Amino acid sequence: MIWILSLAVLVSMTVVMLCAWGYGLARKNGGWTDVFWTFGTGVALAGASLFPLEPGAAPQQRQWLVAALVAFWALRLGGYLAPRVARHEDPRYAQFRKDWGAAYARNMLFVTLPQAPAAALLGLSVLIAARTPGAALAFRDVLGVAILLLAIGGEGLADAQMKLFKADPANHGKVAEVGLWGWSRHPNYFFEWLGWLAYPVIGFDPTRPVAWLSFTAPIVMFLLLTRVSGIPPLEAAQLQSKGDAYRAYQARVSAFFPLPPKSA
Repeated sequence: MIWILSLAVLVSMTVVMLCAWGYGLARKNGGWTDVFWTFGTGVALAGASLFPLEPGAAPQQRQWLVAALVAFWALRLGGYLAPRVARHEDPRYAQFRKDWGAAYARNMLFVTLPQAPAAALLGLSVLIAARTPGAALAFRDVLGVAILLLAIGGEGLADAQMKLFKADPANHGKVAEVGLWGWSRHPNYFFEWLGWLAYPVIGFDPTRPVAWLSFTAPIVMFLLLTRVSGIPPLEAAQLQSKGDAYRAYQARVSAFFPLPPKSA
């Protein structure tokens, strides 16, 4: 059943991302891709989590818990992204538009559609957690909730610190090396990744071979954020706009994991 539900997530998210592609082109704002993906993933994974374990059976406590965690994540992140995207296009997508020119629409399709299978891969971890045997909640469920809350709190703090920094006109054009941003160049991405560890904590059981797939989400999210659509295009845009100041920041501060900054 996990594989059938994952396929359903893939199909539904393919439709969502096609809509995101078209809407982004119509609005001349590629940032809507992230908004569609976040809310679409939240709805698809929460719905799949609640699918009955047996025909006609009501969802169990753990299913409701996992669905609530996914929904909370989507509402927090999507609620943060949507107003920002409505105001201005994300620097990554603005750079794509500049670099690709007439090929932008075609290339954006190849950026947008792969996010559907990415959501389905993330869904493996969520579905395994939701369908973990045992009707009653246990300590690992509490620990999973704590991890997700810590991740959402940390990401919210990082976003708030960046918002305050940008709100000060004196900081225009400067590199934000304040608070969490002085320990990681992308603390928001780190905490986003951390939140996906909640599902292996809830669902991993070494006696169940399929449970090893519960680590799919943190692995996929780590690769996406650090190698594909997160850090690489964003840092390329920052280097272009801030130059040597950002290179010095890169030399001092960890890219992903929060670590004490190096001395100048």
